[in-house]
Parts: sequence; structure tokens; C-alpha cells
Amino acid sequence: METQRVLWINAGGAAALNEVTAAWQTAWRPPAAALNELQNRYFDAILLDFPIPQWTPSELLEQVKRLAPDAPVLIRHPEATIHDAVQLAHQGAQQVLSADEDPCVFLDLALADRSRRRPAGDSPHAGPEQWASLLVGTSPAMRRVYHVIRMVGSRRSTVLITGETGTGKEVAARALHLAGPRGRGPWVAVNCSALPETLLEAELFGHVRGAFTGAVQARTGRFEQAHGGTLFLDEIGEMPPDLQAKLLRVLQEREFERLGSSENIRVDIRVIAATNCDLAQRIDQGRFREDLYYRLNVVPLHLPALRQRRDDIALLAAHFSAKICGLERLPLKTITGEALDRLTGYAWPGNVRQLENAVEMAIAMSGERLALVPPDFPLAAPPMPKRGTAESLLVPLPDTGLDYEQTLAVIERSILEQALEKTGGNKKAAADMLGLKRTTLSAKVRSLAPAAALPGSL
Repeated sequence: METQRVLWINAGGAAALNEVTAAWQTAWRPPAAALNELQNRYFDAILLDFPIPQWTPSELLEQVKRLAPDAPVLIRHPEATIHDAVQLAHQGAQQVLSADEDPCVFLDLALADRSRRRPAGDSPHAGPEQWASLLVGTSPAMRRVYHVIRMVGSRRSTVLITGETGTGKEVAARALHLAGPRGRGPWVAVNCSALPETLLEAELFGHVRGAFTGAVQARTGRFEQAHGGTLFLDEIGEMPPDLQAKLLRVLQEREFERLGSSENIRVDIRVIAATNCDLAQRIDQGRFREDLYYRLNVVPLHLPALRQRRDDIALLAAHFSAKICGLERLPLKTITGEALDRLTGYAWPGNVRQLENAVEMAIAMSGERLALVPPDFPLAAPPMPKRGTAESLLVPLPDTGLDYEQTLAVIERSILEQALEKTGGNKKAAADMLGLKRTTLSAKVRSLAPAAALPGSL
């Protein structure tokens, strides 16, 4: 495989400290030398690393895209705002990174996506990280999703994807499928809530002729169809109890019987399950098998709600605008700064799916205008504040008064306990959930309780 070449443009033209670029051939250049080299040499990807004296990101990007219109260009700019990122994206930048984001990670993704888009004759298969093009976002929550997929994509391990409706669980499942060698095999998806129990069993395992009334011919089930690839079980929490027991056996033995047959059929598949419900609560209610939960939850992958990754909203909106305009063969429509403020301030109860629908409606209703403005997004629910509210934790003030400091301590302890329980004692994840630094959360845990009193306490 030919070594890919990266042009890294920065102020000094020297290699940036601690940047690991052994995976590709990298040339570090100041702007003048870089622009001169672009006239005579091809590069697979280009990184603009700001600040660069006497150059703005927009000006340098314009010059680079003029000389290398097809190369993906990434920009690292510590002072870029969301509006800047969207403007640069419309100008042709593939990613705009903050100072603490590792550019090598995103260069890897850009190079993998570029390999995937080459003509079929150039490569017999898609690039090793073609899955990355399915996901949009650079927030910390999405970087964790990228990390999990990259780590387990090539494994056979069963993955349980959780998240609210509309967060993109099936998209993440497809990315997992494509992230390993099974990506060349079949992808089979089943919605466990869409069929009654009698039909769902036949759908999953297949049946022989005469197995039940109406079975006039034999049928191959979804498990057989997924042999050599991936079976995605959506809404697994809605699976009937009897079928849960049969699924457990298949996960343990990788074999099953068609309805009406005693012949064992062995399959080589990877199972990915998804749910938007709390399976632990369903176990307590007796509606879901605990042993099946642990068999499914070998590798947990949580998809964050859109309100928990608001930094990605502008990128997603620009992505959906480009996608929809392309499908409709319309000129690209941009989203004004005021409209972006409206979008990033909204709670998005329907998550990414709702955002895509909102962008599609705005494009349809904007007529010939090329700019989408706030009235194009008539969002029904009130916008959310900068961080989540705690209305459910409001304490009524009794007529006799209360101990202010003690009450605050009780509320703070309750919030910390809930955050640590929801993240399984993971302090980093709990701190992210509460918008705190990990050190701050650790100090609060130590100050509020003895060492063993709070989950994850030191």
C-alpha cells in the first residue's frame, strides 16, 4: 500500500512537539513554502495549525483549496468559535479542531475516508476506517464513541448500544460492522418491537415447511442470513421472555434450530443489540433476563443525547444541509449565526433524528433563499439553558425555615451519588456529566462522605 502524504502547515514549519505521525509521510512547512510546494506536489491531507502570523484561517484555507481542491483540509485553531467552524466548513474545511484535540486522530479518519472514496479499481476493499464517515462530531462524548468502535470493531464481542431514541444507535451499529473484517459480510437488522412474538421467532430462526399454519415453504431466518457478518437486534428490551431464553442459548453456543426442525445450525456471527430503555429496571420488574443482559453487555456503548453534545450541533446541521441539498440537487444552503444560536440552544428531545428533520423542513420552506434564518426553524419546545436544569431537585422552603448549608450539602451529595451510579463509579465520566473537572469532583466526594460512602470515592 502506498504511503500517504500529509502537509502540516504551521508558523515555524517544524515538527510539532509530541505529534505522532509515523503512520504517514509528513512534511512540516510554513505557509509560503507550503503554498509553493502545493503547486508541484500532491498531498493526501493537509492540516492548517494556527495561530499563524499574518494569516487568518479563512485566507489560508482559500489559498490551499485553490491549489489542492480535492485534498481534505483540517484546521486546528484554539480560538475558533462555533460560528467560525461552520463558516470554515462551508468554505471547504473538513474538520475544525480545538487546541486540546489530537489532530493525528482526525487526520487518520480523513485519510481512511479518502481511501474509501477512491475508485474501486484502486483498492479491492474499502479503507480500514470507512466507518468513520458515518459519524459526525468532535465533542468529548463522540470521541469516546469513536474510541470504542476503533477498539472493538475487529472483535467478535457482543456489543450493547444504549441511548435515547434518535441518537443514532443503528448508525453506530453499522459503523461497528464496517470497522472490522465482517464489514465485507452481510449486515442484517431486526426490530424486535415491530413483530408479534410468533412471527419474531420465525423471523430470527427461520422455519421448515409445515412448521405452523401458513408455513407453506421453508424459510431461512435472520441468524442464518447474517452468517459471516453482523446481526443487529434493535429494541432488544421489547423481546418476549420466551424468545430471550432462546437468544441466550444462541449467544452461548452460536447454534440454533429452525422452527419445526431438530437439526442444529451453527453460525459465525457478531451480535449487536440496542435499546432506549433501562434494562436494569426491566430486570427488576421481571421483564428481562439478567443472564441475557450480561451476555449482551460484553462491550457497552452509550450514545449521548444531542443536548449532551451541543458542540456538535452546528457541524451536524451543516452536514445535514449538505446532504439534503445534494439529494435534492439544490445549491448548498448555509445557516446564519442567529439560526445556529437557536439550534444550539434547543433541547432536541428527538435528538439527531429531530435535528435532521428540522434542517430538511427549513430547506424545503426557505424557497430560493440560500441562507437559513431563525424563522426557518419553528421549534415548538422552549430552548434549554446553557446546562441542564435541576427543577426536579427543587426543595420547598418550610414556614419554619431550614438549615441552608446542610440542605445544600444533602442536594450536592445526591447529585454526586446519582452521577457516579449512572457512570458505574467512573469519575471522569461523572465529572463530564456534571460539567466539572475530575479533580473538582474527587475533592467534593472526599469532602462530603467517608471513603466508602459514595461510589467511586477514593
